[in-house]
Amino acid sequence: MRLLIRFMGFLFAAGTVVFLVGVGAMAGLIWHFSKDLPDYSQLQDYEPPVMTRVHAVDGSLVGEYAKERRLYLPIQAVPKLVINAFLAAEDKNFYEHGGIDYTGMARAGLVYLQNYGSNRRPQGASTITQQVAKNFLLTNEVSFARKIKEALLAMRIEKTYSKDKILELYLNEIYLGLGAYGIAAASLVYFDKSVNELTVAEAAYLAALPKMPATLHPVRNRDRAIERRNYVIDRLQENGWIKQADAEKARKEPLAVTNRSNGAHTFAGEYFAEEVRRDIFERYGEKKLYEGGLSVRTTLDPKIQVMARKAMVTGLVNYDEQQGYRGAISKLDISGDWGVKLADIKSLSDISPWRMAVVLETSDQSARLGFQPARELGGAVSKQRETGIVTLDGVKWARAASGPAKGKAPTAVSQVLQPGDVIYADPLYSKEGQAVEGQYRLRQIPEVSGAMVAMDPWTGRVLAMVGGFSFDQSQFNRATQAYRQPGSSFKPIVYSAALDNGYTPSTVVVDAPIEIDQGQGGGVWRPENFSNGKYQGPVTLRNALRLSLNTVTVRLAQDIGMPLIGEYARRFGVYDELPNYLSFALGAGETTAMRMVTAYSMIANGGRRVKPTLIDRIQDRYGHTIFKHDQRECRGCDAPGGWKNQNEPQLVDRREQVLDSMTAYQITELMEGVVQAGTATVVKEVGKPIAGKTGTTNEAKDAWFVGFSPDIAVGIYMGYDKPRALGKGNAATGGHLAAPIARDFLKLALADKPAVPFKVPAGIKLIRVVAKTGMRAGPGETGGTILEAFKPGTAPPDNYSVIGVADADGRGGVPQQAPPDSGFFMRPGTGGLY
Repeated sequence: MRLLIRFMGFLFAAGTVVFLVGVGAMAGLIWHFSKDLPDYSQLQDYEPPVMTRVHAVDGSLVGEYAKERRLYLPIQAVPKLVINAFLAAEDKNFYEHGGIDYTGMARAGLVYLQNYGSNRRPQGASTITQQVAKNFLLTNEVSFARKIKEALLAMRIEKTYSKDKILELYLNEIYLGLGAYGIAAASLVYFDKSVNELTVAEAAYLAALPKMPATLHPVRNRDRAIERRNYVIDRLQENGWIKQADAEKARKEPLAVTNRSNGAHTFAGEYFAEEVRRDIFERYGEKKLYEGGLSVRTTLDPKIQVMARKAMVTGLVNYDEQQGYRGAISKLDISGDWGVKLADIKSLSDISPWRMAVVLETSDQSARLGFQPARELGGAVSKQRETGIVTLDGVKWARAASGPAKGKAPTAVSQVLQPGDVIYADPLYSKEGQAVEGQYRLRQIPEVSGAMVAMDPWTGRVLAMVGGFSFDQSQFNRATQAYRQPGSSFKPIVYSAALDNGYTPSTVVVDAPIEIDQGQGGGVWRPENFSNGKYQGPVTLRNALRLSLNTVTVRLAQDIGMPLIGEYARRFGVYDELPNYLSFALGAGETTAMRMVTAYSMIANGGRRVKPTLIDRIQDRYGHTIFKHDQRECRGCDAPGGWKNQNEPQLVDRREQVLDSMTAYQITELMEGVVQAGTATVVKEVGKPIAGKTGTTNEAKDAWFVGFSPDIAVGIYMGYDKPRALGKGNAATGGHLAAPIARDFLKLALADKPAVPFKVPAGIKLIRVVAKTGMRAGPGETGGTILEAFKPGTAPPDNYSVIGVADADGRGGVPQQAPPDSGFFMRPGTGGLY
């Protein structure tokens, strides 16, 4: 018995020593690994990289920019279904344990011993809290040291933060594949849904992803992905978080994912979205753009944008097709599976409904096409093969652009298309506008390009922007980056300077040949009108602008001086600095479509300065406004105590007046004459008050139209990226090429707008004058007369009189009556000719 007691005492003593040694070793181990633990308090102020989202005026998504696609979602906004799915998959006892799941650790340890030496990765037993510690504060190193640190941090995190806070950090930080971080972004990337719209099966699939997102790819490893998803559904049912019927339904649901684009999400808004991205980058830098979680509300009107793109693309394509068919994009060997070969050829993704196709067989009457198959999410080529027919109606436009048959219309499809030709085609429409089933029309990517900008003239808000035919083809934004000569569309700036400095719309200027000695070896410059040597003699400013007479503009520039014109060009933002050469009065300088539309907007709004903007407002991740375009003061908007019958709030506009409001109205009326009976008469078909001006540069390298209604300003140019002539004669002018595009756009944009006339400013006098001469109309005289706008102190002349200046032959003269074709022009504000 004594021996037994001594033995038991020995065992107790030994056990005590071993226990104390173990405790000491454990304490030492904890002390050792606790020395350099990361500061977990930083989780309190954690700001994860969050994507910047850009929205249109109607709230629709325009684009997203991020290095890690993440949207931070507070735990209160996460549906219970989604929370339960992740708990079922990762840590069902999350709300019960203190940061460490000891049962899970024991199970993982047993598996590790069983697999020891097999080079298999050890099974994890990490709780959600441990995963937060690892993801935020540690590395992915596979070692006992990291696991010990992870456990220590998990226990400390549990003591410091609530369970909801820990779960919120986890659900927003985890990587779930396809570039998506956090559940909000993953829900959009995989299913194009918000988390509140997820089904049981979809939530279960997202919950299955954290441990192995690449292995559970929804296309490449569909079977394994469904198996793991169904495992999560089983756990949800076992835990009583979903009903059996819901579980059975979810298991049968196919794994259908949506390949959500990373680019612009608003159709036809790619150039606009990229311009916004550049703007934000310049304002705040790369980190703020891609990680700052900015919410950007832009000025883009998606409906107007689609209208603008449709009109611009139609104009470019119509012109290009008139030049003839240049042939197939490339040739393809159609033996075997032509679909896989065709899928490898890069096609433009933003020119729907155009589709790339290969010609499979041809005859005189038709050709059979095979369309480019789509690629699935994993990159594999779809097995579906779609075909269609092109008849003679679909190629009748395709005259040869070169060679012996140049200009001849085809009489057979086989003259245009051959087997193996890679082309573009879109549905063929009947004369009634109905798509002909199964039939398609040959298309070709236009060589010519151009740009369009639509703007609110009162605020400078850009409503739509087209920077070219296809953003996928060229990201060069011709609306803001292409500097082109505006030609005669610059003339309203010259006329504005004249009207602001003593001239009137009835001032008469001679339209006749003129020679300018350019000095210093520059030779003699002889500007000519577009009409090939035809001159009008004395004409009013109204008629001179209406007919776009170059010699009149040069004489105006001579009289008022190029420095003054340069000052007005700077005020309007057309040029930063205009050289003092008379040719620049005819639009020889280079500017952008955006600048031209901005300038015309200042005329349209009565002379107030506008700053073009694509952004209305920017908010940071916390909802604080950090930028707002509208800088007007609102007096009375912040009335304390609510409504107490006080006066209505007033907006105070302190913008600079760059042009006298009466001058702005006068030049508007002159440009309305351009549309009604001048070089832009095609725009008259809109049926609403429109003012504007065409422009055609030397050798017809660029064709312009810039104009406005009381509600919208629009500018268009057409030209080759590497400038060359668009054609010869009237067929290559702004009135023939650019103005019809403006007409088509404005018909759509103003379809629901009333025909509101331009507002007459206070002080303007409307006096009836003879349209041809500008002289005051006699009593009862109505034929050939118009109402002309005059400022106070000016009036139309009653007669022509020469005031002590040279006559048409250069001889000195004395005051005398002069006939309308005498070759003189009237002094501003008088009836005098000179």
